[in-house]
Amino acid sequence: MTTAPPNAGGDLFAANLTGALLAVASSAFIGVSFIVKKKGLRRAGAAGTRAGVGGYGYLLEPLWWVGMVTMLIGEIANFVAYMFAPAALVTPLGALSIIVSAVLAHFILNEKLQRMGVLGCVLCIVGSTVIILHAPEEETPSSVAQIWHLATQPAFLCYAASALVISLILMLHCAPRYGQTNIVVYVGICSVIGSLTVMSIKAVGIAIKLTIEGINQAGYFQTWLFATVSATCIVIQLVYLNKALDTFNTAVVSPIYYAMFTSLTILASAIMFKDWSGQSISSITSEICGFLTVLTGTFVLHSTREHDPTLSSDLYTPLPPIYWHIQGNSEAVGKQKEDGLLSGDFITVVRQDYFV
Repeated sequence: MTTAPPNAGGDLFAANLTGALLAVASSAFIGVSFIVKKKGLRRAGAAGTRAGVGGYGYLLEPLWWVGMVTMLIGEIANFVAYMFAPAALVTPLGALSIIVSAVLAHFILNEKLQRMGVLGCVLCIVGSTVIILHAPEEETPSSVAQIWHLATQPAFLCYAASALVISLILMLHCAPRYGQTNIVVYVGICSVIGSLTVMSIKAVGIAIKLTIEGINQAGYFQTWLFATVSATCIVIQLVYLNKALDTFNTAVVSPIYYAMFTSLTILASAIMFKDWSGQSISSITSEICGFLTVLTGTFVLHSTREHDPTLSSDLYTPLPPIYWHIQGNSEAVGKQKEDGLLSGDFITVVRQDYFV
């Protein structure tokens, strides 16, 4: 009879603790990155065209890049955490980034988080956690060809086509008209595209892993196709996430993005891998309840957020020449900032002697 190594329990605890600490650190880095990137976006907007209206000056802002590096560190820490601890422990801890960004935004960006906003954050976190904890276990594909077979199933092709159509409608029709006033537009684009990003990145990750193990996947066109899709989706997500952060309150963007992205990613994974077919009714019911909780939290956050005044696209552009005109009892004196005749656009100041 064989006995378990005496250290097995301690090693498992140490591994889980390491994974939990890495997941917490990942959430902290990602939460901080939201704040740092937004400060960079504000600086870039003060010097040129804002990202929210199509500007890309933030690419020259060092602070924005610091935020990007911070987010990258967080994502790497999250990836490494899965090597030590199970997904049931690591994934729910990702919700901590919402709290980190909301608290920091309250103190650093002066984006006040109201009491009902706190309740909305809690609802989003609870709902997302319920969804994650009751999400089905997916089979781990053993090759890129296997993932290609799963991705070309009729059900997932319908989802992917629907996601692309919805994204195009949001980008081409809704974003120019409602992007500056409705947070769901920009965040919705990030979330829908993000669900496709995860599926394609998983394929790339498997290809890299198999290649390292000696089974070269570089010769398959599917590997490069998935890599191209991943890069394209990541760029789209980055652009519209910057627009959302530059336009709306960070304490609102973070939880709504997390909730929508998590829900759609779980849905895409369930369709692609058909995990729901083996679930019990209680698990499916729990997932639906979690999703409804997320929707409730999203509604609370959106309805109680501080109203952000709509900013015009030329907010940071220099003002045109100002003309002023002073009218006394019997004389009129005109002055222009630059030499020339008065135009129709000038400010009139009326002064009566009895005001003096």
